[in-house]
Amino acid sequence: MIERFVKEHIKDRINKNRAIVVIGARRAGKTTMINDLLSAKSPGEILFLNGDNPLHQNLLYQVSLEQIKLMAGSSKTIFIDEGQRINGLGITAKLIVDHLPDIQLFITGSSALDLNDTIKEPLTGRKWEYELLPISYGEFESHTGYLQALEQLDRRIIYGWYPEVINHPGDEVEILQELTSSYLYKDILALTGIRKPELLANLVQLLAYQIGSEVSYQELAGHLGVDKNTVNEYIALLEKAFVVFRLNSFSKNQRNEIKKGKKIYFYDTGIRNMLIYDFNHLSVRQDKGALWENFIIAEMIKKANNTRSLSRFYFWRTTAQQEIDLIQMDGQNLHAYEITYNANRKKKFPKSFIKHYQANTHVIHQENFRDFIVGSSRSTNDALKNPLLQLIISAGRPS
Repeated sequence: MIERFVKEHIKDRINKNRAIVVIGARRAGKTTMINDLLSAKSPGEILFLNGDNPLHQNLLYQVSLEQIKLMAGSSKTIFIDEGQRINGLGITAKLIVDHLPDIQLFITGSSALDLNDTIKEPLTGRKWEYELLPISYGEFESHTGYLQALEQLDRRIIYGWYPEVINHPGDEVEILQELTSSYLYKDILALTGIRKPELLANLVQLLAYQIGSEVSYQELAGHLGVDKNTVNEYIALLEKAFVVFRLNSFSKNQRNEIKKGKKIYFYDTGIRNMLIYDFNHLSVRQDKGALWENFIIAEMIKKANNTRSLSRFYFWRTTAQQEIDLIQMDGQNLHAYEITYNANRKKKFPKSFIKHYQANTHVIHQENFRDFIVGSSRSTNDALKNPLLQLIISAGRPS
C-alpha cells in the first residue's frame, strides 16, 4: 500500500475531541487510509457504518443519543464511510462529538457536494477536515524509490495517479474507462438532480482539450448550447467532485493585467487523457507541453494539500499576452513559475511583472521538477547528469 502523507497529520489529531473528516474523489484511497490508521485496533473496538448501505442510512437518520450509544456499545471508534449519502449526518455527528468524548469519530465522503453542506454548520469548531487527492509524485517516490519513480514518470503522466491504476499495470486503460464512465459523474448526478449527463460529459471533454489555455465560459456555453450560468454551475460541481480545479488570474490592479481570467486543470492526468482517448507516449504528443504543465501544477496543489500549506495559486497574464504559468502566494512571499518540458528551452519572465512585483522566479522542467513538487536538497538535475542513470531511465521508457 502506498503511504499517504496526509495520514501523518491525521494521526496527530486523533482523540482530540473532534471529528476527523476526509473528503476526496471516489477511489482515491480514503477508506483504505482510514482502515490502515485503525489497523492496530481489534474489530470490536470499531463501529463501521457505510452510507451506501440503506440499513446504515436509516439507522443514522434522526437518531437519538441513546440509540447511538446502543449502536456503539463498547466501541471507542466510529467510522462512517460515504457520509454524503446520509441525511442529517451533521446533527448525528454533533451528538457524538458533544456527548461521547471517549469516542473518536471518522467521516469520509467521496465528494464535497453534499457532505460539506450537511456537516458544515453542526460541526463548526468540532472537526478537523482533510482532502485526499490522487497519489502525489512524492508519495509514489516514497513507495517505489527514487530511481523507479523517475523511470515510471512518463507512464504516470499518461495513465495517472489513482491507486487502482498504479497497482494494476497493463490494465490502466480499462480501469480508467470504468472510472470515467461511472465514478466521474456518479456523485454529481446522484446528489444534484442534474438530468442531462450528456451535457456534463461534453463539458468535461471540452475542458480536457483546453488545459493550459484560458477558458471562456461564454465560449463553452456557445459550444454546448446552454447559457453561461449553467457552465459556471457545472464547473463548480466538477470542482467539488475533485475532477478539476480552477486557477484564477493574479492581479494587483495594474491597468494592463487580466483580472477575471480562468484556467481549468485536472487533478489526474490519466482521467484527462481518457476523456480525449489519447494514451500515446509523450514524445509523439502534440499536447505534451500542456500535459506537462497540468502535471506540475496538480503536483504543486497536492504538495500544498499534503503539507497543510495555506498557499494560493494563480496564473498571470496581461492584455498584451504576456503570461506566467503559475503564481504561488505563500503568506507574504510570492513565487512565479514558468513550466516547460524541455530543459534547454529558454524562458524569460515579463519585464512588467518583474517591475511591479517582488517575486522569486523559477523555471520548472523535466530535469529539476522534483525539487519543486517533492522538495529535497538532492537535485534531480545533478542526478540526471550521471550517464549510467540516463541510460537506465531511457531503457525503462517506452519507445
